[in-house]
Amino acid sequence: MGDIAAAQSMELPTHMRAMVLEAPGQPLRATEVPVPRPGPDQVLIRVQACGVCRTDLHIVDGELPDPKLPLIPGHEIVGTIVHKGEHVQEFCVGDRIGVPWLGATCGRCPYCRKEQENLCNEARFTGYTLDGGYAEYTAAHQRYCFRLPAVYGDTEAAPLLCAGFIGYRSYRMVGKDIERLGIYGFGAAAHVIAQVAVYEGKRVYAFTKPGDTEAQEFARQLGASWAGDSTELPPEKLDGVIIFAPVGSLLPAALNASTKGAIVVCAGIHMSDIPSFAYRLLWGERVVRSVANLTRRDGEEFLAIAPQVPVRTEVRIFGLRRVNDALGCLRRGELRGAAVLTMSDPHGR
Repeated sequence: MGDIAAAQSMELPTHMRAMVLEAPGQPLRATEVPVPRPGPDQVLIRVQACGVCRTDLHIVDGELPDPKLPLIPGHEIVGTIVHKGEHVQEFCVGDRIGVPWLGATCGRCPYCRKEQENLCNEARFTGYTLDGGYAEYTAAHQRYCFRLPAVYGDTEAAPLLCAGFIGYRSYRMVGKDIERLGIYGFGAAAHVIAQVAVYEGKRVYAFTKPGDTEAQEFARQLGASWAGDSTELPPEKLDGVIIFAPVGSLLPAALNASTKGAIVVCAGIHMSDIPSFAYRLLWGERVVRSVANLTRRDGEEFLAIAPQVPVRTEVRIFGLRRVNDALGCLRRGELRGAAVLTMSDPHGR
């Protein structure tokens, strides 16, 4: 009760700065909105940093249907608890925590009971069907928050909460015994999970947009054995592939680059249509699968291994009011690593 009393005695503002999506296809608008009040199982977080994810771009551009509107996007949230609901026992006021994409589940369905809560039909998502972290404060359910390793600063930690989590889940899905891992699309998630794969002794083959020599050099700096255009074949067949780029035509290319028995994981929440392809590309017990959302286990395992590698996140920092610039850079493929918003600049530069 002491923590709750302390939280309730804190002076909290009634309103906060936020960047709001009012309709898909429109720029986010800077506005003042009420500070959320946490429910019994929620914590109120003062946001220090929030990553800008490609999923945010899909929402803003209208490629993901039926977002909550108006919406505060953002689901790679790092912040400090300033208030908590009466049922919160996992955290205390003053704790630094992270909030990811998966924001709520029913807890009752067969998926939730089998620790497959990422597939819950009643799931709700931070920055999509729940307000997210492009704001000074946000509220989140205690079950879907994570303690963050102290070795990471706020802006360094933000990409771990989606690029890291989804990257790690995708990496687990390709199989632990692979030796040659192909990664198509070398953005935020790829630059994180490539480090884990190299740490575990895998040979990494990075595929980028044709002519993107900067991204290819970045991949080599992070330990990739080879980096080239997505139109090329690697120097040897791959026995596991992750496709992070939302480009459906990469699936036949990845199958063509894979050996028998390889698993090809489509890691994005959105992908353009996959063209038809010859059955011979799939034959040989190759497997194609998708990855949906994340589980608590994914987050806990990844946050345990990240400091051991250690995973280094490369970030480009934007002030809150410059989120449209950050989204534009992501849309044009101009980012090396990940974009992260910070709330520390009152002018939002």
